[in-house]
Amino acid sequence: MLSATDRYIARLIAVPLLSTLVIAAMLLVLDKMLRLFDFVAAEGGPVSVVWRMLANMIPEYLSLGIPIGLMLGILLAFRQLALSSELDVFRAIGMSYGRLLRVPYMYAIGLALINLAIVGFVQPYARYAYEGLRFELRSGALGASIKVGEFTTLGKKMTLRIEESRQKGTDLHGIFVRILGKDGQSLAVTAASGTFLATDDPDVIIFRLRNGVLVNNAPQYTAPRILSFSSHDLPIDLPQIERFRGRGDADRELTLPELVRVGKTTSDRELRSEVRANFHFRMVEVAMMLLLPLAALAFAIPPKRSTSALGVFLSIVFIVTYHKINEYGEAVGALGRIDPLVALWVPFLGVAALILWMYHVVAHRPGGQPIGALEIAFAKIGKWIGARLRLGKRRNTAVARP
Repeated sequence: MLSATDRYIARLIAVPLLSTLVIAAMLLVLDKMLRLFDFVAAEGGPVSVVWRMLANMIPEYLSLGIPIGLMLGILLAFRQLALSSELDVFRAIGMSYGRLLRVPYMYAIGLALINLAIVGFVQPYARYAYEGLRFELRSGALGASIKVGEFTTLGKKMTLRIEESRQKGTDLHGIFVRILGKDGQSLAVTAASGTFLATDDPDVIIFRLRNGVLVNNAPQYTAPRILSFSSHDLPIDLPQIERFRGRGDADRELTLPELVRVGKTTSDRELRSEVRANFHFRMVEVAMMLLLPLAALAFAIPPKRSTSALGVFLSIVFIVTYHKINEYGEAVGALGRIDPLVALWVPFLGVAALILWMYHVVAHRPGGQPIGALEIAFAKIGKWIGARLRLGKRRNTAVARP
């Protein structure tokens, strides 16, 4: 059973944790959304595919947002306790930092398990689905639209140009079609208007043209054959769409058990390095979450009689920098320059030692402040900048006087 103190700390952590997670996910989604809209518009695909692609990117964003949310949730909760002197009260009644970290570690273990499920099993399938949508969009399997005012190639032998599209693409105007046939034959058609019609054959559609001219030419003709028509049905063979590759051609699309199996069975040294590096990258990212409560506590407590938010800033820099170090370690390990076990777990052990030292300073040294030197340096820099600004303001005031 949780005590009243535990429930109070749990509420303090929950609000900033959820808020940070939502904000981080939204920022990542918005950044990706703009690029996806540009990509889909360039490929001429339907807008609805953007939302499907973003949905498949959410697991990847959650795997990044959950550690940040956990760090800031715990940090802001303990910072509030420290600034309101409640943390001193808890310490005065005999509650150690280890006891106060009971609830943060419940959050950390639960979120670490969720993150392990995401990066180990959900994200590979979501990534494969995302790549499948990109492939279908480029191949036209999603019903990519014909760009108005541009020449569009359908297959290898047909070129189409539409001047104007009305009624959401069902009424086309200013049509030009050129089809290359066998033995040097060619067919060129211009029409005032037209529309596409489906047939029973999924590989063939009918292009019904109205009020146009058809020109048929071949090497054996002495002159091109010209036909004026009020209505003409032009059958169009849709190009064959290549099937998308199977899942697992990329290491990011393999689940954790699949990575282990491929790493043990493959004889390809390059592939083995890639899957091993990706496996260890996922594991160190999850393992670091178990140390974030200790880091958050060390960054949360400002010096006495200070409301400095330097720890909040440093915590964000810390977790982002560590993530980039892991990405670099994965890249180096995948290339085979360094064993992935060394490239990823040695930085983890170094960062873990730093976090444990910071926690030891806070928890076991009276008045200990692991970032105290940085707090003093930033305070001095802030005072110097403030003094320079005030001096500049006084000089400007003196010059402005008559």
